[in-house]
Amino acid sequence: MKKKKLLKVVLLSIVSAILFIVSFGFWFMSLLPASESRIDLKQTLPEQLAYLEHRLPARGKILAVVTSIDSMGKSGKSTGYELTELARPYYVFKANGFEVEIASTMGGNPPVVIDADDMGAFDYAFLNDKEAQNKVENSLRIDSVRSEEYVAIFFVGGKGAMYDFPNNAKIKSLVSDYYQNGKVIGAVCHGPAALVNARLENGAYLLHGKEISGFTNREELFLIPDAKEVFPFLLEDKLVEQGAIFNEGYLYLENFIHDKNLITGQNPWSSWSVAEAMVTQLGYTPVQRQKTAEELTIDVLKKYESNGYEMANLSLKDSYKKPSQSPDRLLLAMHCVVSLMQGNMVKTVNLIRLLSTAKRLSNTHRK
Repeated sequence: MKKKKLLKVVLLSIVSAILFIVSFGFWFMSLLPASESRIDLKQTLPEQLAYLEHRLPARGKILAVVTSIDSMGKSGKSTGYELTELARPYYVFKANGFEVEIASTMGGNPPVVIDADDMGAFDYAFLNDKEAQNKVENSLRIDSVRSEEYVAIFFVGGKGAMYDFPNNAKIKSLVSDYYQNGKVIGAVCHGPAALVNARLENGAYLLHGKEISGFTNREELFLIPDAKEVFPFLLEDKLVEQGAIFNEGYLYLENFIHDKNLITGQNPWSSWSVAEAMVTQLGYTPVQRQKTAEELTIDVLKKYESNGYEMANLSLKDSYKKPSQSPDRLLLAMHCVVSLMQGNMVKTVNLIRLLSTAKRLSNTHRK
């Protein structure tokens, strides 16, 4: 009889746990925005972006370089350049008076990675921009690029860059030439792989003694546990090996480093900052831009990391004070999941509290 009672207790506990998990799952999903709310973004056209209404005098050309590699080594997993890491800087440069040309290591139409969860108005506008798409589909072969035509060069991220940027002779030549002549060099996420192996006239690695950011080991290994076998090297390790002073920001949050004419960003969420810092380094004050929902969320998350829950909650409430702005609840939810996967229960609970508050404020915001 005791065994039967024990079995009943165990079964009841298991059923209760399952019901709790299912109920929690449904409640958590209810905190997310309806998928329909993102559908309209897909139709965004460049002319609908108020940011691009400015008409500034022509200030020169910037070259954006993307990878031509479409698979990650022996893993066979598809890759390419990250669309968001090209689209956002592209429009920052355009809005600030620069013409943008696009090159790839092999020329032609390079492979692209499009993550629907990360796409915003600027990214869809880029896909619907006939001029931009023509430049991408007919990208210049990097070997044909004439360095004197551009005032700056920007290396777009994407895991494919780990394979074809570091050992490309033309890229190494351009990087060395631009740096030593004071021209602006920008790179984001895996884009700093373009700086690997570049040397100065004295034979020293260009990276030596430079403060640099890029996709971190923690970020890489969290997404790809066997990254050491998949890639030729881990980006952070290689940058440090060649003498860089590596600056690691918070996990999957915006972080960029401005070291003279060298500007590097940690991850996709750093693309806006890198591009605007490049404009500043070129001698101009960046055109004022309304922050995106994603950026507002990143601000709240950075506030949590640096100042704790209460300050993050205040930051979240402040972000809803302007009628046309509100954070991205989906991105906030993604960070809840990342925190849970890391086993940080206190942070997970606090981020869920912020997500719940965001939903309540969002409902009020629409009234």
